[in-house]
Amino acid sequence: MGTTLGELAVRFGLELAGDPDVAVDAVATLQSAVPGTLSFLANPRYRRHLAATRASVVVLDAGSAVACPVAALISPNPYAAFARIAQVLHPRPTQVPGVHPSAVVDPQARIAADATIGPYAVIEADTDIGSRAVVGAHCIVMRGARIGADSLLVTRVTIYQDVSIGQRCVLHAGAVIGADGFGFAPDRDGYVKVPQVGGVSIGDDVEIGANTTVDRGAIEDTVLEDGVKLDNLVQVGHNVRIGAHTVLAGCVGVSGSTTIGRRCMLGGAVGVVGHLELGDDVLVTGYTMVTRSLKGPGVYSSGMPALPALEWRKTVARLKRLGSLERRLALLEGRDPDYKSEKEES
Repeated sequence: MGTTLGELAVRFGLELAGDPDVAVDAVATLQSAVPGTLSFLANPRYRRHLAATRASVVVLDAGSAVACPVAALISPNPYAAFARIAQVLHPRPTQVPGVHPSAVVDPQARIAADATIGPYAVIEADTDIGSRAVVGAHCIVMRGARIGADSLLVTRVTIYQDVSIGQRCVLHAGAVIGADGFGFAPDRDGYVKVPQVGGVSIGDDVEIGANTTVDRGAIEDTVLEDGVKLDNLVQVGHNVRIGAHTVLAGCVGVSGSTTIGRRCMLGGAVGVVGHLELGDDVLVTGYTMVTRSLKGPGVYSSGMPALPALEWRKTVARLKRLGSLERRLALLEGRDPDYKSEKEES
């Protein structure tokens, strides 16, 4: 059953240019849309597809609405408005409350009557599974862990002991929360394992991607505050603290004891050295290696964009010659070529 444009406009506080009785029941891209679907325009790169779209309605901003050939739902933030509407048109599949007969549940586990425990899930003692929470097939929730209300563990998610997950969280397949942090003390004969006795504390409305890992703290907890979003294949080390509404894209690695502020964005494959501090509103572009604290808001980069192979080899050759060129310049200027300032040494 579809939802009318008038209902969507009222529900989400949007301006409607078009027939309020037209109904939509699915979302689509501008290119693939057909009558009965809703699309959106947020990135100017796709504006060229607007004129030919067959969608029943497009969510866009006021400046783009004048060129829209079909009905328009006008928002100052079209992408966010589209996301909210998409949740209505494509709701999460409903789950039947109860414990599947194949699940293994310890008698001392506390499970809300309206929670769902899927096939072959394992729920150990002293755990709390909140109201309307879903623990999917083959998930493992170890002793003392807590899953908040309305949270979803999709499938094959592993929650170690003493991990706390807030409300309305989503953990995708293969996520592992609370494994030991990488703590080893070097000794003459090798390494001595440092017991990881902390836990992991995850706030509300957090989403964690497939095969992402969040290590438990060595002594105190690793913390993900409310609204944090982690993409697939992200590694968060022990005792890391990530501030509210920060987003980490795929393959980001954050070393232990790093603090990341609120509303930060780390692009794909960013690496962060341990024991650093990133302030609020820091944006790090993809493939950047963060080796120093970035306390001020702003955009930071270090990765070199791809070049044709021959040009790349020439660039590397020039980089290798910089040291000798710097030394020759210092001698020409009558300076000590081996002198380094305190800033350079740091």
